[in-house]
Amino acid sequence: MPNIENFIDLHCHPALKPFGKSFKYNPVGRQREDAKHITSLWYYDPPSLADKLLNYATKLTKFRQSNFTSLAKGKVSITCISLYPLEKWFVRNKMKPELLLDIGANFALGVSDKRIDFIQGIKDYFEDLEREYKFYREIDGKLIKLKKGQYRYKLVRHMGDIETYESMDEVQGVKTIFVILTIEGLHVLNTGLREPHDPVEVMQNLEKIRNWEYRPFFITIAHHFWNHICGHAASLSGLILKFADQSEGINTGFTPLGLDVLRRLLDNSDGKRIIPDIKHMSPQAREEYYALLDAEPVYADVPIIISHGACNGLRAHTNRVVVHPETGEKLNPVDINFFDEELIRLVRRGGMLGLQLDERRIVNEKTKKKVKKSIWRKKIRKYRSKLLWYQLEHVCRVLDNEQLPAWDHIGIGSDFDGIIDSLNGFWTAEELPALAVHLKEHADKFLASYSFKKDSNRIDSEQLITKLMYSNARGFLEQHFKNQGAVV
Repeated sequence: MPNIENFIDLHCHPALKPFGKSFKYNPVGRQREDAKHITSLWYYDPPSLADKLLNYATKLTKFRQSNFTSLAKGKVSITCISLYPLEKWFVRNKMKPELLLDIGANFALGVSDKRIDFIQGIKDYFEDLEREYKFYREIDGKLIKLKKGQYRYKLVRHMGDIETYESMDEVQGVKTIFVILTIEGLHVLNTGLREPHDPVEVMQNLEKIRNWEYRPFFITIAHHFWNHICGHAASLSGLILKFADQSEGINTGFTPLGLDVLRRLLDNSDGKRIIPDIKHMSPQAREEYYALLDAEPVYADVPIIISHGACNGLRAHTNRVVVHPETGEKLNPVDINFFDEELIRLVRRGGMLGLQLDERRIVNEKTKKKVKKSIWRKKIRKYRSKLLWYQLEHVCRVLDNEQLPAWDHIGIGSDFDGIIDSLNGFWTAEELPALAVHLKEHADKFLASYSFKKDSNRIDSEQLITKLMYSNARGFLEQHFKNQGAVV
């Protein structure tokens, strides 16, 4: 078993369900201190057999995957949580009549009917964002007693905060889960609901975010629906796709307003840069972003972040060939996933790829159908973890072929609680240590037989899995998650 004491998750949504449930109570949007209350971020909701069967049948996940109790059980010490006001078009869609729409949306998302009612009539995404930000702050730092001891979660502004609390934890005998804020989707600036937008309001909202005490480390520019900032890639599938229309703005580039927002995010003249996360952006928008980074020397130190993504096995958007068929032909060749040339670019800029745990993303249907079946949990985990291993192996083949570091720019960005179909057998953050065990088994076999072009890529499996689960992300944070106000 890998000797990993701590794990890092670069992308998850612990508040999606408890924040949604809080709309059943007055005042709305309030987190209760009782860890057993359904509005608590600590509320423990492991999947029952019925939950798992429902997931098998519908690919819907109603149980909580990244509540802080599960994070604690899974030894997650640092997590990049995603603030995400649900987009209106999930719940104002083609499903009729109104009651059926409410039931369907609540079923799919696992939030309360009151929350669905609110989103159906939402007028201001930014107000909803501020409400969720406040939700996290309400019991920030409060001690919670679990079976393994005393825990707390702590919002942090930079690595200095983390190091300070780590020293305190050793003295106090407390375990802290460090929470780094991020945002998913720039509709939060209150775009995507109406036209024309007020560009003054949009930029004012961005300035408010840049001046938060816990300023987001990175922000995903696009998400599921047109936000009038930049085009998105197709992202929905299954039941949700049948009722939600993503067509407006899909596969387009940046708008003039979007370019203004992008440049302000990147502006580090006051030490308040927020790094763009390129997940969900259309290939065209990604290419426009890369061109901007390449054209202006002031952006030379900006890393490329994919907080929760996967490779698609293809060389490039304009050259859709499989160069590494051993793995490339197993992966899902969709535009929301990333091309080999993008992976190479990310590594050359010192970036970070958080590999997501959504079965629908990481491999194609043909590969999924070939997975061996079993009724035994250990074998299920062995077989399903191989799907994620294909991603790791593909990363290695692409980067080693270019004589680049193969294992230094990958981590885990689970997307737990983000409306995903997680790897069967690895239902919640609690199972991350088990995932590490099985990935090590796959790594052992690969490392014993693969002929590396770059000698430094030949490492042992324990070191590889430690890099994936913790040390790469830790090093990335130490380099880029710096003190607020410190111009670099």
